[in-house]
Amino acid sequence: MTAYQLPDALGAREPRTTRSGFFWINDDLVTTEHGRNYRAPLYVEWEAPVVVTRPLPLVLVHGGGGQITDWRGTPDGRDGWMQRFVDAGYAVFAVDRPAHGRSWNHPDVVGAPGAPFTVEAAKGLFTPGIEGHTQAVWGTEPGDAGFDQLAAGMGFLPHDLAESHRLDQVRLAALLDRIGPAVLVTHSAGGPAGWLALDARPDLVRAVVAIEPMGPQFSKLFEGGDLVWGLTASPLAYDPPVADPATLEATIADHRLPSHAGKPVVVVVGEASPFAAFEGVVVEHLQGLGADARLMNLGDHGVHGNGHAPMLERNSDDAIEPILAWIDSTANAGAE
Repeated sequence: MTAYQLPDALGAREPRTTRSGFFWINDDLVTTEHGRNYRAPLYVEWEAPVVVTRPLPLVLVHGGGGQITDWRGTPDGRDGWMQRFVDAGYAVFAVDRPAHGRSWNHPDVVGAPGAPFTVEAAKGLFTPGIEGHTQAVWGTEPGDAGFDQLAAGMGFLPHDLAESHRLDQVRLAALLDRIGPAVLVTHSAGGPAGWLALDARPDLVRAVVAIEPMGPQFSKLFEGGDLVWGLTASPLAYDPPVADPATLEATIADHRLPSHAGKPVVVVVGEASPFAAFEGVVVEHLQGLGADARLMNLGDHGVHGNGHAPMLERNSDDAIEPILAWIDSTANAGAE
């Protein structure tokens, strides 16, 4: 008999037969007064079935203040979308974005941190506040069922959002150079990382699934954190080139993104999410830039009651199904 007790519910997993591992993208060595340090390494965790049956791997990019655990399980202890993607035959690479999660942040090396992620912020984004939001498995206050599990892993964003986005782009590009062509699956404030990685490696990003991405374009988010380059805080390679964000905003109808031309993109939104109010505008913006973009409201696919984080909610296994179908029919079409 063991001398300890295993959890009877939260965090428990059924036995699985898969392959898994982790590695770091960490080639950015800088010198500080303390010596030499790796700056904002990217932590990558991967899992794959014993026999991979889908031609393209998936790269999962968490949202603002989040980490890989957003994909690995739900607040009530069920398997997350990372496992569900693996069960569907995909090799999956999930990342902790630079200065998030295991991709550690020290201000002397990475730069000043932003404000901590508050309970009030968690409540505003994730707790039921819109009529019809019925799938949350957490309450609305600390101590309520599930709320502590939801919010405890949420950390701060870097203070300089433009530099944060630049680091996302550089590290994800390096990951793609290592693993080859892939489909990006992003969430919320991780959405800009998808557009930036696509801009850097259009030949390796075969499609983007943007779940509730940050927006709309040119949003004023917080001091030092505006989306001044459209859907990102750091520059994208527009055609014709433009050096000034203010000029870009005034003339956006005249610009395209060659990296996005014809690229399959689906923007996924929960029918009871606060982001549902503007994600249609995001899709129109992407279409104007040249992407083959469409909006997927989960409610239109018979998946009802979702808020901002469908991968964490009660019907997460149902919510992933239309996404799997889109990837299989669109991104995998013609893939070797």
